[in-house]
Amino acid sequence: MFIKKYISTDYPIFSLSDSLDQVRNKVGDTGYSHIFIQKDGILAGNLRYEIITNTDAKTLAEISEHLERFALLENSTSLDSIRLLSAFNANIIPVISKNEKYLGYITYEDVFSDFSKFPLFSENGAVLIIETSPQNYSMTEIAKIIESNNGKIYGAFIYHMTDKIIQIALKISHENLSSIGETFARYNYIVVYKFYHDQKDNLLKNRFVFLQKYMDF
Repeated sequence: MFIKKYISTDYPIFSLSDSLDQVRNKVGDTGYSHIFIQKDGILAGNLRYEIITNTDAKTLAEISEHLERFALLENSTSLDSIRLLSAFNANIIPVISKNEKYLGYITYEDVFSDFSKFPLFSENGAVLIIETSPQNYSMTEIAKIIESNNGKIYGAFIYHMTDKIIQIALKISHENLSSIGETFARYNYIVVYKFYHDQKDNLLKNRFVFLQKYMDF
């Protein structure tokens, strides 16, 4: 869950005085979305690599107006990284100390390698999206409905919410799905989506979409 164990240090970090040719030679084949730039040992910001491939500038200083400021603190969790990956359309994130010293990086693959171990993604089961009014919503009641039908909850999060409705995504064991659905109906919950398949990979393919919803983008 914590990113410390995934921090790598083999990706170069640059200075504004470095030439774009230096950057291209060192990271051109990595496929990462951003390069990192430091000043006096402190992370100054990140620059999208595609900018480097579409400019006549000679040094990073000449395109410094495109710097983006985002990073993870070393004590952050995998959940913290999801928001940054999506908000900056990135597949790599720098990691810094509390004093903003550059420590290394983590990648998209690192994050989802971690998440794929969670029961929400790793266990076989059913995915339900249920809907009710905000006034009727109770996670305690939802858990009671599932467990009273001998089901198990592997994960749950708010999928969508407005003033009038709230939708909750659930990953549950696949036993007694019919009776669980009927019980939800009696408690004024509508099952708007139901999916079940034994193959774990089918859910893992959509894990980023689900996690974006979880982080309320």
